[in-house]
Amino acid sequence: MKFEGTKSYIATEDLKVAVNAAITLERPIIVKGEPGTGKTMLAHEVASSLGLNIITWHIKSTTKAQQGLYEYDAVSRLRDSQLGDKKVSDISNYISKGKLWEAFESPERSILLIDEIDKADIEFPNDLLLELDKMEFFVYETGKTIKAKDRPIVIITSNNEKELPDAFLRRCFFHYIKFPDMDTMEKIVQVHFPDIKKNLIREAFKIFYDIRDVPGVKKKPSTSELIDWLKLLMTDDIDAKTLMEKDPNKLIPPLHGALLKNEQDVHLFERLAFISRRENDNSD
Repeated sequence: MKFEGTKSYIATEDLKVAVNAAITLERPIIVKGEPGTGKTMLAHEVASSLGLNIITWHIKSTTKAQQGLYEYDAVSRLRDSQLGDKKVSDISNYISKGKLWEAFESPERSILLIDEIDKADIEFPNDLLLELDKMEFFVYETGKTIKAKDRPIVIITSNNEKELPDAFLRRCFFHYIKFPDMDTMEKIVQVHFPDIKKNLIREAFKIFYDIRDVPGVKKKPSTSELIDWLKLLMTDDIDAKTLMEKDPNKLIPPLHGALLKNEQDVHLFERLAFISRRENDNSD
């Protein structure tokens, strides 16, 4: 069982090595990187490549580790007992299976995606240490142990919003997805737009990477935002020549709302345009 990438997902060699190492070691892989670098998509593409089912657990700030195992609805059981409902005799009627339980009971090996683990509180990863290590957990209400039939491939994503505990990291394989260089990015763009003109890519990339390199940019545009921007440029028939214009009044790129996602960054480029105009006027 080896991940080689897919036609729709450009995986670098080091990323493929990392995924396959985690599969060989039978350890979860933690994938970090900037938002928009394809961390979540990776899990879906690994599932597609290996022909496995994927079970996705999206983590929120309010998510608790116990929810990934199971939840027991004691209130409903109490209410039903007061109403004389016969199903109260079977406590399993009030237990909801979590995503780990689903993955452990899957009839075939599956991919378990724990998406954006850093959104939860700091204790969340530690609360799953034993379950992810031993691939089993105990259900106190029924007295049964749920053990994985086939050890799932666990892919955990993080946007690096907070550090993960050392004890948790020791049990995982780690990979940081670097932001794509121009060559890799061109391959990614070609997957989405196979007929895009080379000169449009060239000029769009200059603007895109220049924006990312401007000091003070609060939210650097991501790969997904570049794809959106290119789609808009092609739809509006904006060509490479338009992007090459050096008019200081047009320092902010056309359709910049696809790239600049907050008012601070828009104001930053407006100030840069103003400074450029002043310098241009003084030179005249």
